[in-house]
Order: sequence, then structure tokens, then C-alpha cells
Amino acid sequence: MITAGSVVIADVVATLVWKEPISAAYATIRQNEARTELADTAQSFLDDLKLPPSPGADPAVRSRTLADAFSRRLEAGAPIGAIEIASAGIDYVIVEGTDTSSLERGPGHYPDTALPGQDSTIGIAGHRTTYGAPFRDIDEIEMGDEIELKMPYGTFTYAVEKSRVVEPTDIQIVRDVGRERIVLTACHPVYSAAQRYAIFAELTDVTLPEGVAGPSVQNRTPPGMRAQADSASHS
Repeated sequence: MITAGSVVIADVVATLVWKEPISAAYATIRQNEARTELADTAQSFLDDLKLPPSPGADPAVRSRTLADAFSRRLEAGAPIGAIEIASAGIDYVIVEGTDTSSLERGPGHYPDTALPGQDSTIGIAGHRTTYGAPFRDIDEIEMGDEIELKMPYGTFTYAVEKSRVVEPTDIQIVRDVGRERIVLTACHPVYSAAQRYAIFAELTDVTLPEGVAGPSVQNRTPPGMRAQADSASHS
């Protein structure tokens, strides 16, 4: 009984200080699997892509065409890309869906929201305590920090403009607002599902693979987006 009690206490302490250890170990295995699957998915998508190289194509049109083509391959629980936020030490594979099973693998893409490149709102949710707690430190992400979404068809960079604490029923935060942005959500506060902590970030840059885009389409800064982000940071 003493040994069992010690194990339980150790588990509670680890959860409070870091994250739930048993589900974290399971999530690490699932993340490694997802990362391998993502590499295969990206290669398969590019190999099967029938779009001819268009060096003179408008970047926004090209990225939308690629995103639309990839959206037809989405399957619940399957890896679709990766999210990196250097300032918060976040580097995880994203899966399609926000159901319980999908979120056990990593951060999940809200199925009813857009993909990067579709000029709308992209919603991504993640745990803060269980299953690797990918968004545990979401409240440490600051205004101006960069969020990178690495998709099989390109890398999309967003600048954080604000954060909010909302009710779980406030689904309006992931509505289409007429421009491309990303909204990250996680339960708030830690160890509670009473509210949601949300991060909002605006698109600032896109890099498309040279093989499908042509050199002139790479490293674009969407017109006005960087200015909007800068303006928002002072509002």
C-alpha cells in the first residue's frame, strides 16, 4: 500500500509540474507514428500532384489551389502537417479532427475550418495536461511571436496578434473573418475545462515548394498582412 501510494503521489506531482506521464508516453509513441506517416503523405501528395509548374502564377491563387487539392485527402485522425512555435517550444504533428481519439495523437485541426492557403480561419486545438500536453504553455505565447504551419504543399507563417479567454461554447472565434488567420485553442486554466484559452495570429508569409510553384512564388508576404499584424500589436 505504501508503494502504491507513493506511485500515485508521484503521478500527481508529475502532472502538476509537467504533464500526465502515462498518457504522455502514449502520446509520444503516437506522435512518432504520425511524423512518419506525415512524411509519407507529403511525398505521396507531391508525387501525385497533377498541377503544372506556374512560375508566373499569383501566389495566393497557387497556394489556394494546392490547399484545395490537399483538402480532398483529409481523413479523421490522419496527420496533415506540423506546427512549430519556437518561443513556446512547440513542435508537433497536427492531425485531422478534434475528437478524443484524434487529440490523443497531437494537436487537432477543426474539420469545419480552412487549411493554410485557403484564405480563411484555421482552427487548431490541443491538450494542456494529458496526451503529451502539446499546448500546455499556450498562455506563454506572446504578441508578435511566430507560428509556422508546415504543410505538405508549403510553409505558412503567422504572427500572433492577440489572446483571449473564452467560454467552451464560443465557437464564433473560429469563424471566417474574410482573411487568413490561425486560432489555437486549449482548455483553461490548466487542469480545468471550464474555459478556453485562444491565440489569434495573422498570415505574414508563405513559402511554396519550388517544384510545384516556381521560384517567383516562394517567400511571399501577403499584401497588407504584415501591416495588419503590426497595427494589431499596438491596439
